[in-house]
Amino acid sequence: MAEITATNGELLYGKVLTPNGLIPQGVLAISGERILYAGEAHDLPTAYANWEASHHDNELLLPGFVDVHVHGGAGYDFMYSDEASIDAITKFHSTQGTTTMLATTMTAAKADIDRVLEEVHAYRSKEMPYAQLAGVHLEGPFISHKWMGAQNPEHIAPANIDWLEDWEHAYPGMIRQVTLAPEREGALEAIRWLRKHEITAALGHTDATYEEVIAAADAGLNHAVHTFNAMTPLHHRKPGTVGAVLSDARIRGEIIADGIHVHPAMVTLLSRLKNDGNLLLITDAMSATGLSDGEYKIGDLPVIVKDGIATLRDNPAALAGSTLTMIRGFQFLIQQAGMSLEEASRAASLTPAVSLGLEQRIGSLEAGKQADILLLDDKLQLQEVWIRGRKQQRQS
Repeated sequence: MAEITATNGELLYGKVLTPNGLIPQGVLAISGERILYAGEAHDLPTAYANWEASHHDNELLLPGFVDVHVHGGAGYDFMYSDEASIDAITKFHSTQGTTTMLATTMTAAKADIDRVLEEVHAYRSKEMPYAQLAGVHLEGPFISHKWMGAQNPEHIAPANIDWLEDWEHAYPGMIRQVTLAPEREGALEAIRWLRKHEITAALGHTDATYEEVIAAADAGLNHAVHTFNAMTPLHHRKPGTVGAVLSDARIRGEIIADGIHVHPAMVTLLSRLKNDGNLLLITDAMSATGLSDGEYKIGDLPVIVKDGIATLRDNPAALAGSTLTMIRGFQFLIQQAGMSLEEASRAASLTPAVSLGLEQRIGSLEAGKQADILLLDDKLQLQEVWIRGRKQQRQS
């Protein structure tokens, strides 16, 4: 990246995690929205030496988290969004380390999806004070009835390129990811259309066989939502969707690392098979995230949250999103799944940035990139958050 110079800014000293590894005695020089220097403290350019400094010598400085699959939080749902509710969702998640996110929809009537796209478009046209919305993730409606999970079956539809073209024409670049069942009518054509428009083509809520997933990957499918959940399971003679995701390096895999959706051993397995930069930590967080147990909704479906576990009121066996936050998922990857700090950070920050095509701007601590920074103590507890160089107000 081209060198950026400035006459004033801020220095953050601590253990700095860069793409080249952890620097025990490191420093970040930030000015405005950008990182100007990320490296060894003793190599800090003299031009920055007299800037205001804060010292966090026993603490970690990491890149902000990027969540490509989140439905809501703080009592709000993106399906019923307006400026105030989007503010509330993005503000809450920013206090949990998320600095960039996708507003994720549910399987719904086209008119309802239209409205979400319009609301997010309007929100993104203004200054965004909290976690930045990079666009929208459409989770459905092009999914399987057999694996619908917490999606409303009334609105499930075959893949519809006319809809996709209408949305892309009205809101260019807004849709960043589409989840569909690759075995359904029109899905392969939709996958080709999505990849042509540089949109992530993700499988999910699918009854696809191993062979159908491979055919979809040949067409351009490159992503799997909440791996292991709402898809055909692994069997040694019928590998299913899970077997294809685990074995095909063309497919990135999301994971909800809460110990509820997926057993820790399976998270470890996925992390080992996708340790080439193909693992993404997500929350799949719904409106109850950050709140107490009680009755809520995900989309238009009633949900009961008990002991932090969200299930459909009318089908208690069906998980309905999660109440996970990115910082808790990050801690789980290290403390329960056995991933290294570097591996967990890549899954939570850089790989999702690559998925969004934003890795030149976010996802790691490097000179020239956006100053999206997290400060964690030695127990991995989140202490401070900076988004585009602005320190966020800590949650009380």
